[in-house]
Amino acid sequence: MTVSLKSTREVELMRAAGQIVAEVHELLRERVAPGVTTGELNRIAHEHIISSGAYPAFLGYSGFPASICTSVNEQIVHGIPGDRVLYEGDIVSIDVGAIYERYYGDAARTLPVGEVAPEVSRLISATERSFWAGVNYATPEYRLGDVAAAIQECAEGCGFDVVRAYVGHGIGREMHEAPQVPNFGEPGTGRKLRPGMTLAIEPMLNIGGSDTRELEDGWTVVTASGGYSANYENTVLIRDGEPEVLTMLAHAVV
Repeated sequence: MTVSLKSTREVELMRAAGQIVAEVHELLRERVAPGVTTGELNRIAHEHIISSGAYPAFLGYSGFPASICTSVNEQIVHGIPGDRVLYEGDIVSIDVGAIYERYYGDAARTLPVGEVAPEVSRLISATERSFWAGVNYATPEYRLGDVAAAIQECAEGCGFDVVRAYVGHGIGREMHEAPQVPNFGEPGTGRKLRPGMTLAIEPMLNIGGSDTRELEDGWTVVTASGGYSANYENTVLIRDGEPEVLTMLAHAVV
């Protein structure tokens, strides 16, 4: 499948979409607390995306019934917001997508709900560290396998397991474009990175093994072991020199 290389104008629109996603995450970071429901988080996100002139990328995507994904504790991805109340010691992985002028931004964060167990805190930290380890190789000198191997090495070095059944992806005028971006692999393998590629890089780390299973709702994916899972994702632009993270406030440059 052909990989889309984005023009200057396309990158501008993706920056705008990414900024909206980043704003939503900042709003939700302030609201996650014991007693809040995942449905309330969904409402806040939906209202901000719409008021920003964008549309929630997940709402109606293959029939998904909400504007964000909220995956709690052992849930890895695709959790459906609703009446679930967050309690002290929980963690919640929040995946947000926005479409602005037909272009997508996509990012996820895992947040603690109050105080969490030390191992769970380390899981959240290791997941973010794994993302940045991979982004260090997101330049035209390297290949997708270099990004993937760096993520895997960091994650496993921290004592956690990388999810293999679900991976990152290209992104642009579609939510999921080529290429797939695994979080495990061998250095020096895979597609060569080129300026203008935009990738959703998203490590998912588990406690207690990498195996997964899907719940009866047809969406929510959980760890087979019942151990907690964390997710950290950003939309990243490959360019000459250092990559640009499009889904952080101020568009952080590595």
